[in-house]
Amino acid sequence: MADIISYKGKELTLHKSIKNPNFLGKTVLVDDPWDYVEMWLKRNNHNDEAVFYWQQSLQFYEASTMLPLTSSPLTIYYCFLNAVKTLLIVNKVSYSDLHGVSGWSRESRVSLSNEYIKFKTSGIISALCNYLGDPVQDNEQYTLKNLLYNLPFIHRAYCLTYTSEAKKELYIPIHKAFFVKKKGSSESWFSAVVDPKYANGHTLNKLKKNFERDMNFPDTFVVRYKTRFRWKNDDSNKMKKISSYHYKLRKQLSYISGLSRLWYIKRDEIDGIIPRNSMILIFAAMHRLSELSRYEPVILSKHLNSQHNWLLSEFIKNASTQFIDEIASELTGEEFMTPGMTSRKNLI
Repeated sequence: MADIISYKGKELTLHKSIKNPNFLGKTVLVDDPWDYVEMWLKRNNHNDEAVFYWQQSLQFYEASTMLPLTSSPLTIYYCFLNAVKTLLIVNKVSYSDLHGVSGWSRESRVSLSNEYIKFKTSGIISALCNYLGDPVQDNEQYTLKNLLYNLPFIHRAYCLTYTSEAKKELYIPIHKAFFVKKKGSSESWFSAVVDPKYANGHTLNKLKKNFERDMNFPDTFVVRYKTRFRWKNDDSNKMKKISSYHYKLRKQLSYISGLSRLWYIKRDEIDGIIPRNSMILIFAAMHRLSELSRYEPVILSKHLNSQHNWLLSEFIKNASTQFIDEIASELTGEEFMTPGMTSRKNLI
């Protein structure tokens, strides 16, 4: 038997922030996080440079909303670049002014699989990878198609675009998520209720490396993370320990920003998986599109008139919402949500 872990009257659950989650904080209900983050930066006495970059990030974002899809990737990318600089400055992470990522096209045929992106071991993206605890590897490179495949907020669009790959869905949706402690012991772990459509043995096979069925909940299809941690009520460092556990756990989980709390377990051991945080992948993908927008706009236009037009359009239109939500949560330690009706309320 096991009990769900609570602290100060609140059940502990997943948090958007990876490094510094405020588990006891209330959800920040705002249409967008821009003003709240600026207030937070000023209130917490962060330097003028951080505030400047955040303000300029907003200015680039606002400019992008008035541009066509062939031009907006350039301003969206600089929005991302300045938002990342804000995060790095606040957390005192050193970085060089190089972007740390480059791209090129292979062959003449317009295809997302012919657009290549290479990560470099110095620059902004490298500093962000270091902050997240996953340094850039030598000769690390991907195709634009591969990056888009690994982004949950457009994964359904990807599968509908590349129908032959529909069976390679990466994300298993979960409902209620919680931390559990074994009765009479300090042994604890993370568990989650799987969406009923995925509540079967096939899902377990997809998650076989890191997750297993949690039989402490026989009436519900619950999976648990195999890695354990210790939770003792009289331990003054228990919140630090669960934050450390959560940090490792979050590498296995992703969310989609929106009106609802939409969390997913990312599959492993499948071709095409990139074991990196979505902030990194969004940043790199938008950098490549910004290069095309600036230097090869005709090629970008061909991409936007090809069979993968919808997928690429969905990415360009929605990437800012997802990226800034993740950066804002990482900056402040808080969770942001647009006011309105929400589903999956048991994740609140």
